[in-house]
Amino acid sequence: MTRLFVLFALVDLILLVVALIGCLSAEDYEIRALPKAAWVLIILFLSPVGAIAWFVAGRPQREAAARPGRRRAGSGFPENSRPLAPDDDPEFLRDLAARTRRDDEDLLRRWEEDLRRREEELRRRQSTDETEG
Repeated sequence: MTRLFVLFALVDLILLVVALIGCLSAEDYEIRALPKAAWVLIILFLSPVGAIAWFVAGRPQREAAARPGRRRAGSGFPENSRPLAPDDDPEFLRDLAARTRRDDEDLLRRWEEDLRRREEELRRRQSTDETEG
């Protein structure tokens, strides 16, 4: 009987550790039903029922874990529930390239104007120095 109790305690400990590692290493958006902190408390305080509940109801599904930006169809979330990052959005990148090109052209135009103005001032100074000297 003691061996059986030790075996159950060992299985409970292994289940608890595996469930905690799985819960803590899962991304927040992948976890189902409850927030991560609630799952950790359930796993810790309701052992072994909490760990089993994690595997049944809270653990990320393999399909969701393979595609982090997508949700399973029929889960109540739109297919693209997360917005695109700016560097993944082709329209943003095109607009950024156009704005960068305009800014560069404007900066170049201002530099050329400044250079012309400085050259003109230098010519005036040289011509006034020649007439005075």
